[in-house]
Amino acid sequence: MTCPDKPGQLINWFICSLCVPRVRKLWSSRRPRTRRNLLLGTACAIYLGFLVSQVGRASIQHGQAADKRPSWSRDSAEAPFPEIPLDGTLAPPESQGNGTTLQPNVVYITLRSKRSKPANIRGTVKPKRRKKYAVVSAIPGQEALVGPSLQPQEAARAADAEGPAYAQGGILAKVAERPWRLVRGPGVRAGVLDFQLPKARESNIRIYSESAPSWLSREDIRTMRLLADGEVAGLQPVSSRSGARLLVLEGSTAGSLPRCGPNPCGLLKQPLDMSEVFAFHLDRILGLNRTLPSVSRKSEFIRDGRPCPVTLWDSSLSPASNDTHSSVKLTWGTYQQLLKQKCWLNGRIPKPEWGCTEIHHHEWSKMALFDFLLQIYNRLDTNCCGFRPRKEDACVRNGLRPNCDDQNSATLAHIIQRKHDPRHLVFIDNKGFFDRSEDNLNFKLLEGIKEFPESAVSVLKSQHLRQKLLQSLFLDKVYWESQGGRQGIEKLIDVIEQRAKILITYINAHGIKVLPMNE
Repeated sequence: MTCPDKPGQLINWFICSLCVPRVRKLWSSRRPRTRRNLLLGTACAIYLGFLVSQVGRASIQHGQAADKRPSWSRDSAEAPFPEIPLDGTLAPPESQGNGTTLQPNVVYITLRSKRSKPANIRGTVKPKRRKKYAVVSAIPGQEALVGPSLQPQEAARAADAEGPAYAQGGILAKVAERPWRLVRGPGVRAGVLDFQLPKARESNIRIYSESAPSWLSREDIRTMRLLADGEVAGLQPVSSRSGARLLVLEGSTAGSLPRCGPNPCGLLKQPLDMSEVFAFHLDRILGLNRTLPSVSRKSEFIRDGRPCPVTLWDSSLSPASNDTHSSVKLTWGTYQQLLKQKCWLNGRIPKPEWGCTEIHHHEWSKMALFDFLLQIYNRLDTNCCGFRPRKEDACVRNGLRPNCDDQNSATLAHIIQRKHDPRHLVFIDNKGFFDRSEDNLNFKLLEGIKEFPESAVSVLKSQHLRQKLLQSLFLDKVYWESQGGRQGIEKLIDVIEQRAKILITYINAHGIKVLPMNE
């Protein structure tokens, strides 16, 4: 007798094992046949009859199914499972003890082995082109060709590309705009003709999307690539207290950028002035557009090799005095009077007795907002009267702190205009301070300001300031890495976001107007 393997058969077998001995004992014993024993024996007999009928019906149905089975299923049952994979992923059908096979209720599919690699991927699949724009850099000690394309073979591909002209080859223009020319590296003997093309290196201004961020203009990107990747043709000293030097750069087309002499130039500053780069991107995101493009660059002129900020040298700026570095001489008292007169507002021509300059009234609001976020004090508060300075601050080193007793006579510095545009200011020397605590912020920068630009305030109120700063600062590879990557950049953005909240609270508390300033 075989042991049943189905759950229902196990139950029936168990009940039968209990009922049969009970019935046999009931009828064979000498005990009185009480009503309880009679009922129990009758129930067992009925259940045994039910089991006998179920077994007979199942045997009849199984015989009819075997007769109606098609020939192809018999053949397939006799075959040793030809369509089942040999890796053991699918189990074979179940077999009964009487030699019959239960057909499975699933369909077995044979899967072909997957090829590891197409035979010719370049001939079958067009690779996805990832736009990484590189510029040509000369290898020291060799001669190199500097031109609008990387190699003659690359020129045709650059000409067919759909990107804008400033993105093709970094700072270089499109193909065939200017001829090849020879640039000699240091230590190269004249007359050597066996020069090689330098290997293309990746640009330090990285743009992986189809276009640059919307707040950066085409000219901004062109200038940033020039400052970050342009070959240095010379170095000139600059009469400045900060020890900045002037880099004469190669690789610009004629008339595309302001020039100091025959070539465009960049002002190389000290590594401690790295906040100039952050200030440039913040200015563009806020929609002020008052700073000069600035990037980070590892210069061979610095001994320790630390990256330094390089700012565009703009020859269109008005001449500045040596003591205040300003094209307009103003004191704090005169500045407060100009704010009350609202010079040139709504096209109104100021009267001579007002003492107005050529600078538009809205420019002071933009400067105050910008300087407060970065805590720049070297323009409106040169004596450090609005906060507690440190020993290393310029006002303490120069002994200007005691002059706070007569603030109206304090001279403003770094107030610069352009020769052809005296109505607007240009923000220079934008060294910010991120380590100043909230209880030591310089609110003197906001004195006399009654309105702020709507475009900048809307960005500060939105939730997108952090995202835009991350996206914009990521373009400058050297600056991003010098600040410790995203983790270091996030700490700087935390400071700006907290100051933005304080500024919004100040605007609401003092009833300052927020106006469109798109004159």
